[in-house]
Amino acid sequence: MAESPAETTGLRILEDISTLILQSHDIHETLDNIVHLVARRIGTDVCSIYLLEGDGATLRLAATRGLSKSSVGKTSMKLSEGLTGLVIEQGGVVATDNAPLHPRYKYFPETREERFLSFLGVPLMQRETPIGVIVIQTREPRTFSQDEVSTLATIAYQISSIVINAKLLDSIRQKEDERARLEQELEKLKAIGAPPAEKPQRPSRREKRSVMLLGTAVSTGFSLGKVAIIGRRPSSDSIEVATVRPRAEERRRFLMALEKAKIETLYMEKRVADLLSKEDAAIFHTHLMILEDRGFINRVLDLVEKDYGTTRSVNETVAHYVSAFSQMEDPYLRERSADMEDIRRRLLDCLDGSGRSRLTLREKRVLAAHEILPSDMATLDLDKVIGIVTEKGDVNSHGAIMAKSLGIPAIVGVEGLLQNLGLKDEVIVDGNSGHVYINPGAKVKGEYERLEADFSSKRRELEELRDVPAVTRDGMAVALRANIGLVSDVRIALANGAEGVGLYRSEFPYMSRSTFPTRDELFVSYRKILEGFAPHPVTIRTLDIGGDKTLPYFPHPREDNPFMGWRSIRVSLEREDIFRVQLAGVLMASPYGKVSLMFPMVSSIAEIWQIKKIFGEVKEELAREEIPFDPKIRLGIMVELPAAVLTAHILVREVDYFSIGTNDLIQYTMAADRNNPKIRRYYDPYQPAVLHSIKRVADVAREAGKPVSICGEMAADPVNAVVLLGMGIREFSLSAPSIPVVKQAIRSVSATDAEAIAAQVLALESSGAVRSYLAEVRERLAL
Repeated sequence: MAESPAETTGLRILEDISTLILQSHDIHETLDNIVHLVARRIGTDVCSIYLLEGDGATLRLAATRGLSKSSVGKTSMKLSEGLTGLVIEQGGVVATDNAPLHPRYKYFPETREERFLSFLGVPLMQRETPIGVIVIQTREPRTFSQDEVSTLATIAYQISSIVINAKLLDSIRQKEDERARLEQELEKLKAIGAPPAEKPQRPSRREKRSVMLLGTAVSTGFSLGKVAIIGRRPSSDSIEVATVRPRAEERRRFLMALEKAKIETLYMEKRVADLLSKEDAAIFHTHLMILEDRGFINRVLDLVEKDYGTTRSVNETVAHYVSAFSQMEDPYLRERSADMEDIRRRLLDCLDGSGRSRLTLREKRVLAAHEILPSDMATLDLDKVIGIVTEKGDVNSHGAIMAKSLGIPAIVGVEGLLQNLGLKDEVIVDGNSGHVYINPGAKVKGEYERLEADFSSKRRELEELRDVPAVTRDGMAVALRANIGLVSDVRIALANGAEGVGLYRSEFPYMSRSTFPTRDELFVSYRKILEGFAPHPVTIRTLDIGGDKTLPYFPHPREDNPFMGWRSIRVSLEREDIFRVQLAGVLMASPYGKVSLMFPMVSSIAEIWQIKKIFGEVKEELAREEIPFDPKIRLGIMVELPAAVLTAHILVREVDYFSIGTNDLIQYTMAADRNNPKIRRYYDPYQPAVLHSIKRVADVAREAGKPVSICGEMAADPVNAVVLLGMGIREFSLSAPSIPVVKQAIRSVSATDAEAIAAQVLALESSGAVRSYLAEVRERLAL
């Protein structure tokens, strides 16, 4: 049976609510975001949420969009008062098209709600017990349809779960705080010799508690199963004092442990290379280089000579490296502190003779840990891993990268995970929204089983589109390509129907080494990418370091504003030696596929002239060495600076194509650091300044007869893709998993309709108006 419009709308709003939860910091911010979302998507002037207080007889306004903000937390009513109280009294829906005429209407002056006539209220329920009310109102009289009532009821169910779990987590925290206070009192009593009070009892693990936690989703999909908890050796700041042997013996112990650790590292490198790719295994080559680094070894041995003992010497040395990594601005390099922790653990295992304490899984399990380290992924039987959840880590951790490559649902950064988790617990991992449900109730399990069925059905539907072209209903062809950074991304991109690579981020071969790669090493990496996608085109972006990306072996000046500083093409043009090696690597690989070069952060035609001069000289050098290459490699630039937008009509004469990098274009156009949560609202793809900049670049390219593509994440949203299509964009490069849904959107519209939608968007004067209009488009086109 086909879903009704209400079910479809409700499901989409639920998905949006899941996203909002991840962007919110607490229950109050979550509810505030939800009321704004619901009012916008359903098209009402007011949406409010009232929560029932502990006395079970008082409703208090918790969040609103449309009523006076000052009334939040202040306006309260008894259940016998007002239409909102009537919702709880009746235990069901209350609706009217003229609220002031209703006999139960009560006016609260601080809310200023006398302006609104229609009223629809739906109870928030915990099983059969009311916990609050969600209300929508409009200025004009409006009779709410059954579909609208069903939609609000669906939303109410989701909000109820959020409120219940938030209260549960608050209760858990309060109990933990209470227990901590009791333990402190016990310690004080012991200190003065007083008889101890009764020891507080930990909650029995037999009584399984249902808990919902949130983290960062790093690999999509759902999984439900029992957990396997990966234990961890105590960190260096909690290591027990060990007996220190004579210096010569400690030195010998360390050198023997070092050799064992090297052998283990070689084994892990080979296993991951066989399982995924040599590029994915490159991290273990980095580990090996650290284990062979004279500076690292000598630092440990110097501490041994000071009678620190081998264990403490290893911990002190690793702590030094971890501190250095943690101070780096680049999130990828910051995450490399986990690699040092991995090396520390491996060395200490070898020192005490425990070796690899490999976890053996007899059945499929969800892995839970404080942190998943590269060696964990290398030694586990990954066929039996159905999900991964960790307390620490981010999207740049190797565990996250490998989970995504393997298609395992994964969530990282789940605060309080291990203290709420037991070995016999069952867990749902929602890798789409970042939710972790511990011992979920029957309703939650049933809902996720339904979502999994829907997800599988949708996935099968999208898989059928993998090999069909992205063509609009009136025959306009669109190229959909992938953004990649690793060789293992090739498999994922092809599985999602990518027609080549629109953006290969070439930084990883530099980040996984301790020195700059040679042209031969780059040639090997680039050749694999080109051969993997042949005969489709591959666009390689030249080295984009600086800003939030640095290399540990390349001194970078400290800058007050690194995003406005020495980065990207500015580094390449000043350090021609580095630039020439990369250009040579690309040229050497060019006979093995169809390659284009793209230069980031170009701001003037003078930079393009300098690039072309250097590129010509590198070609001449290879020709003299009789090294074959494709002499007709296309050269393009990323348009991501306002300067490039304004002079696009000049720049287009000197390049073969444009690629609009929306991530940085938004950042620089709006002067909003995309990593700064304080100004998140300014980093907005729907700002008219951003949209008109994209349209201008597309128009300039079309008039010059040159291709133009989008390679930022803005295009990953289907409705955005339709707008961009209407602006004249015919090539998109996006994260591989987004390709099928964007293809489906393109095949569902005509180019003529897309142009009309884009024209309407460009006529609007604010990002809010654009969002509201596109919400209607999304509903109309079922995107």
